[in-house]
Amino acid sequence: MTLNLRRQLIADVLRPYDTGHELIRVGAFGDGGYLVPNDFNGIRACFSPGVSIQSTFEYDLAKRSIPSFMADASVDAPAEPVPGAIFRKKFVGPETKGDFISLRDWMDEFAPRSGDLILQMDIEGAEYAAIAALPSEYLKRFRIIVIELHRIPSILMKPNFFARAEPFLRAMAAEFTNAHLHTNNAAGTVCIDDVEFPRVVEATFIRNDRVRSKKPITTLPHELDVLHQKNRPDIGVPHEWLGDPDS
Repeated sequence: MTLNLRRQLIADVLRPYDTGHELIRVGAFGDGGYLVPNDFNGIRACFSPGVSIQSTFEYDLAKRSIPSFMADASVDAPAEPVPGAIFRKKFVGPETKGDFISLRDWMDEFAPRSGDLILQMDIEGAEYAAIAALPSEYLKRFRIIVIELHRIPSILMKPNFFARAEPFLRAMAAEFTNAHLHTNNAAGTVCIDDVEFPRVVEATFIRNDRVRSKKPITTLPHELDVLHQKNRPDIGVPHEWLGDPDS
């Protein structure tokens, strides 16, 4: 696939839309907090692989009576207790082996038999393989997916890495709409054909059947966005990811 086609696919997945839901901040006003569509009624649980030094996202969900299942082999427990949460000392990857558990096996163990879920994932580049390995019927259990996507320039410029990320990109393009996008200003950018692409973005997706309307977002950041590092300048979203793709 040519560079231009790779750019188009990434833009199709990451282009944010006003989906007819108010965006609210869940978690801290800083790292660990995310903008999410206010569409929680009926959500049964959150799966949260990648445990940081704080768990304000999961704590805020607990206030809404949404329990969290948390996993990370690099820590012994969440830094702070979260009411109703269950922690597994495992990394999440494409298959269950050693210190790793697949998202499918983890869901089989803990997910309620019915009802929608939330996925909040920050696993440092392993997200592409972990979700690519997840069957479609499992992926569609998630009404909302909040995910930190790493190595965006590598997807564009390295065919081998693009091959790893493509199944994830196509699965998300088929079933979900991007409801919000926020660049991580701590990770920097890479210039490709005179366009500065962020290395890392936080993306919030909502399943297509929950989309009430679909109006392209033309300007970012959102008023509720917060810089990851306050002493560094913000990183803009590439123009090709904003606005009407047909204009």
